[in-house]
Amino acid sequence: MPPPSFMQLALDQARAAGARGEVPVGCVIVHDGAVVAAAGNRTLADRDPTAHAELLAIRQAAAVLGSERLTGCDLYVTLEPCAMCAAAISFARIRRLYFAAADPKGGAVENGARFYSQPTCHHRPEVYGGINESEGAALLKEFFAARR
Repeated sequence: MPPPSFMQLALDQARAAGARGEVPVGCVIVHDGAVVAAAGNRTLADRDPTAHAELLAIRQAAAVLGSERLTGCDLYVTLEPCAMCAAAISFARIRRLYFAAADPKGGAVENGARFYSQPTCHHRPEVYGGINESEGAALLKEFFAARR
């Protein structure tokens, strides 16, 4: 079981994204016990459909560590990754993926495409879902309820 503090940092990033009007998803990447990247969704601010928290954090971690391979890194995210983010996590060679809320509609790890179960997937991180699940799900429910 991971230290809850890293998922709490990801939840902080999600809250900050929600406060900016973005879908509240946050991500933190940890290497050797230290946070090397943290991001929240920025698709609206950047006018970029790929500016998901995971991709932003992966780009930041790659720059900080000076490598496109993030072996030995653990990624904490508040929502089950979509297919795009699951692929990026695989290509970056992330060691472990921890996520909070499952995403039955858009997720691609335990739901949907189940990217890491595909025979064409070259790297499969260890996956741990449901970490602070109720907190991650509540952020999303409150965000979308306020927009209806």
